[in-house]
Amino acid sequence: MNAYLPRIVDAELDLLTDGLPAVVIEGPRAVGKTETALRRARTVHRLDDSRQLAIVRGDPERLLAGNPPILIDEWQRYPDSWDMVRRRVDAGPGTARFLLTGSAAPATLPTHSGAGRFVTLRMRPMSLAERGITEPTVSLAELLSGSRPRLAGRSAMKLSDYALEIERSGFPAIRELDRGLREHQIGSYLDRVVEHDLNELGTGVRDRASLQRWLQAFAAATATTATYTSIRGAATPGAGDPPSMATVAVYRRVMEQMWIVEELPAWLPTRSRLRRLAASPKHHLTDPALAMSALGIDAEALLDGIATPQVALRDGALLGNLFESLVAQSVQVYAQASRARVSHLRTRGGEHEVDLIAERRDGRVVALEVKLTATVDDGDVRHLRWLADRIGDNLLDAAVISTGHEAYRRQDGIGVVPAALLGA
Repeated sequence: MNAYLPRIVDAELDLLTDGLPAVVIEGPRAVGKTETALRRARTVHRLDDSRQLAIVRGDPERLLAGNPPILIDEWQRYPDSWDMVRRRVDAGPGTARFLLTGSAAPATLPTHSGAGRFVTLRMRPMSLAERGITEPTVSLAELLSGSRPRLAGRSAMKLSDYALEIERSGFPAIRELDRGLREHQIGSYLDRVVEHDLNELGTGVRDRASLQRWLQAFAAATATTATYTSIRGAATPGAGDPPSMATVAVYRRVMEQMWIVEELPAWLPTRSRLRRLAASPKHHLTDPALAMSALGIDAEALLDGIATPQVALRDGALLGNLFESLVAQSVQVYAQASRARVSHLRTRGGEHEVDLIAERRDGRVVALEVKLTATVDDGDVRHLRWLADRIGDNLLDAAVISTGHEAYRRQDGIGVVPAALLGA
């Protein structure tokens, strides 16, 4: 068995479980929720085990028995467990301690939202900093402090290494497999979601082939703001009829319900007066390895610039889009540790765009541009300079996240940070 790799979310989870009666860990399958929760639980109920689930259905009160913290793993398989825990928390908030993990929201929502009783913690695939490939030297938390820290450090990662990291994924148990086994596991991930998990949720999605084509088109639109209409069109082979927009909305909803799709919202500033900002989200799957698999390509194909049938959904090479998705997924992990939100900025005409905006609770931000380049020039920072001119002191810091080797600050104060050197 592989040794447990510490996660950035561990510190947040320890704080919450020590001080609160019920913590819900949410995230896609294979992200490491159960393993992380098991390290803290003293009593475990694994509802993905059909035998344990049958016992719980016959004797539900067993879920509340045992030494705390009590872990209810895959709680959505027995939705009544939510309200049972809520009532126990209400009856004895000083003694109840529960951990609930879930890989999907249940088809039937609990009768109570859990507000005031449950705290939800999101868990994502492993960021670059968590994978143990390079020791991070630049902290997003320090950038968010506004102190403009000195940037230093060196990474040996090359472009081909980043392509391989995209292929390996951030799923802990999958990424360490031999390549052939890993490709098989990642390849079957979305198949299992489509063929098996949708049945458990009772989503009503019947045309699985249409859903798989839509997922492929969505993967091709990674890190773009392509319209849902264009994605729907790209999912239609030949002269076939495209799925209705209502059907596409169902596809999006169920994929978000299982945390397979995680779109990056558009930034809506509260402290700055920026006009003509676009409101469309950027499209991402929870891990860019899933996008690679859906498109049937590997790291070598990415590096060779092999096109996909849906190439019109994006500008430039697919490698650039998937590298941006890898960085976005990692920055989401780092920002969560600082209680910051992540979004993107794009003006309506596309004249200016900033790939990632990390926003503190007071509305002040760090702006990050993601570039598939080892050498950063003035053209790579023009959008960051434009934003600095528009929002002034509300811009705490700005940097280009690159595939280069050295972390440093340019003469204009904008940072240059190799993706492998950025951490929480």
